[in-house]
Amino acid sequence: IVQSARRTGEQAQAFGQRLQGLSGVLVDIDAKVLVPHLDAALASTQAMRESVQALQDQVAASQREIEALRADLMRTREESKLCPLTRVLNRRGFEERLDAMLAEPPARGSQHCLILLDIDHFKRVNDTHGHPVGDKVLEGLGAVLRSVPAEPGMACARYGGEEFAILLPSTTLTKAVQLAEAVRTRTRGVRLRNKATNAVELTVTVSAGVAAWQPGEDARTLVSCADAALYRSKANGRDRVMVA
Repeated sequence: IVQSARRTGEQAQAFGQRLQGLSGVLVDIDAKVLVPHLDAALASTQAMRESVQALQDQVAASQREIEALRADLMRTREESKLCPLTRVLNRRGFEERLDAMLAEPPARGSQHCLILLDIDHFKRVNDTHGHPVGDKVLEGLGAVLRSVPAEPGMACARYGGEEFAILLPSTTLTKAVQLAEAVRTRTRGVRLRNKATNAVELTVTVSAGVAAWQPGEDARTLVSCADAALYRSKANGRDRVMVA
C-alpha cells in the first residue's frame, strides 16, 4: 500500500508539472479562457498530491505500528516458551528446540547430546520445608543452568516438575558429561539457610543422565536413553552423572 501510494503521488506530481508547462505555453494564446481552467486543474492536482501524501503518511504510521506489534508478538511467543519460575525453557520450548536440533545432522566428528537432570529427594524438600522452599530450590537450579558456560546452540529447559534438560547440538559426549558434572558441582553450592541462625538447613544435589543421539533415532528414543541413564544415576546413590 505504501508503494502504491508513493507511485500515485509521483504520477500526480509529474502530471502537475506537465500541466504547469502547458499553462506556460498556452498563456499567450487565450489567457482569458485557458488559464483559469489550467489553474483549476493545477489546484486539483495539488490537492490530489496532498491527499495522497496524507494517505502515504498514515500508511507509514500504520506500518510502524504493525512492526511494533509484530515485535511484541515475537517477545510474547518467546516468553510463552519460558518457565516463569526458573527462566529457562518450558516443556513446549524444549520440544521445539529438540525437534529443531534433530532436524539438522550434527557437524562432522560431533554428536547431538541430551542431559536430563533431577533434583534429588525433591518431594522430601516440599514435604519437610514447604512448597515455597521447593520453589526456591527450583529457582536456584534455574540460576545454575543459566550460569554455566554456554556451548554453541545449547538450550536449558525445565522438562517437568523437578526434572530439567540440557540440549547440546553438535558437541561430543565428553563435553556433555563435563557440562553435566559442572552443573552437578555448582548445584551442590546451592544452600538454603535459616535467616535467624544462618545455619544451613538444606543442601541441594542433582542426578544426571547423558545420552548421545544415534542416526536413525527419533526424539522419543533419545529422551528414553537419557532417562534410563538418569534412573541408573539415582539407583546408584544419586548426586552423580551416568552415561547411556
